[in-house]
Amino acid sequence: MKILILGAGQVGGTLAEHLSNEQNDITLIDANADRLRELQDKLDIGTVAGQASYPEILRKAGAEDTDLLIAVTNSDEINMVACQVAHTLFNIPKIISRIRSQSYIQRPELFSNDVIPIQVLISPEQLVTSYIKSLLQHPGTLQVLDFAEGKIRLVAVKAVFGGPLVGHELQQLRQHMPNVDTRVAAIFRRDHSIQPTGETVIEAGDEVFFIAAHNHIVPVMSELRRLDNPYKRIMIAGGGNIGLRLASAIENDYHVKLIEYNYDRCKQLSELLSHTIVLHGSASDSELLNAESIEDVDVFCALTNDDEANIMASLLAKRLGARKVITLITNPAYVDLVQGGEIDIALSPQQITIGSLLTHVRKGDVSNVHSLRRGAAEALELVARGDSRSSKVVGKRIDRIDLPQGVTIGAIMRGDKVVIAHSDVVIESDDHVILFVTDKRFVKDVEKLFSVGFGFF
Repeated sequence: MKILILGAGQVGGTLAEHLSNEQNDITLIDANADRLRELQDKLDIGTVAGQASYPEILRKAGAEDTDLLIAVTNSDEINMVACQVAHTLFNIPKIISRIRSQSYIQRPELFSNDVIPIQVLISPEQLVTSYIKSLLQHPGTLQVLDFAEGKIRLVAVKAVFGGPLVGHELQQLRQHMPNVDTRVAAIFRRDHSIQPTGETVIEAGDEVFFIAAHNHIVPVMSELRRLDNPYKRIMIAGGGNIGLRLASAIENDYHVKLIEYNYDRCKQLSELLSHTIVLHGSASDSELLNAESIEDVDVFCALTNDDEANIMASLLAKRLGARKVITLITNPAYVDLVQGGEIDIALSPQQITIGSLLTHVRKGDVSNVHSLRRGAAEALELVARGDSRSSKVVGKRIDRIDLPQGVTIGAIMRGDKVVIAHSDVVIESDDHVILFVTDKRFVKDVEKLFSVGFGFF
């Protein structure tokens, strides 16, 4: 597939890395020539330096025979103009754009082929807000990912001493919970993936990914760790777009306090939020945190646009007694350094955004893609098509499907029924199949496995 990416920032660069590893023809446009040279030294991609919305720059990048354009510059306006030019002059068949401003997003009538030709809108702030909200709704989780319109969930938790299943084989899970059906899709132990079997023994510290119907998540979690009490008090550091969105989304369900350094922004936030207490000051001010009873805070969310400020505020909050800290970090090198220590969860907005973008880029009938483990792994929801003659999966038992290395089928959505993928389950046409891929290099093989042969037509 020939793909044109506009913008070589964190999202554009990470997306180019993902897609170039999968043998796509990638060209990246950015005004920063130094950034393009840096990426070209690492990746097998083409680059064009210039303004992404200029027709001659798009032509130079090969827009005339491009299959997909993804606009992820830092400017909504440049993205929108570039999409209009790409559609009008080059008739690019599929166009995806990142749009940040709520003023635009709240006007969906703007985005159609007759107005601004963007087929898929991506809002990083909205994606990150939804991600954090899911973590708050499921205390103790590291990731919560929805499939089949929320009917199936893939959840990551860290197994701890005291969990009933810790130190025991996975096959005992069914004995403990005979009325709950689940599948452990993967285990990461000291950063190495383990293909789980019935004989696999869960160890304290294991990062366990399990899949189940949404109403079975809590019982399964209780087998791996002592359940955390529901969160009540949330403190947010940073009143930018993400901080405001999160406070607005959760203020009716939790006691929320928001700290913002800019006084004018504080006044604006106090007018926009109904039940959130807005505080003027620095989130790294220990006197302010103590005065606001940081020791009673269940979750401290550091969501400013400064990685170092987020890290320092989170470490201070944890030292002063905050129960959990969630830290927004845009530099991927920092994420691996800080997560798992005093910082409980480090969020990478570009990785969250990448998952949403990949849903629309993957070949085949893909309904959902989530990027996991800082981009090293993926979870996909694919639709099985065809019949036993035209498909390599339809009509076959799961244990007889030649799955690529490190790939696990976790669950199936069959109509309105959730089917956990045990070895004797047979794949049927139109099943939504949720797979866990521990090494994203094998995603191409999964796509080929689910492709339909000519016999289907």
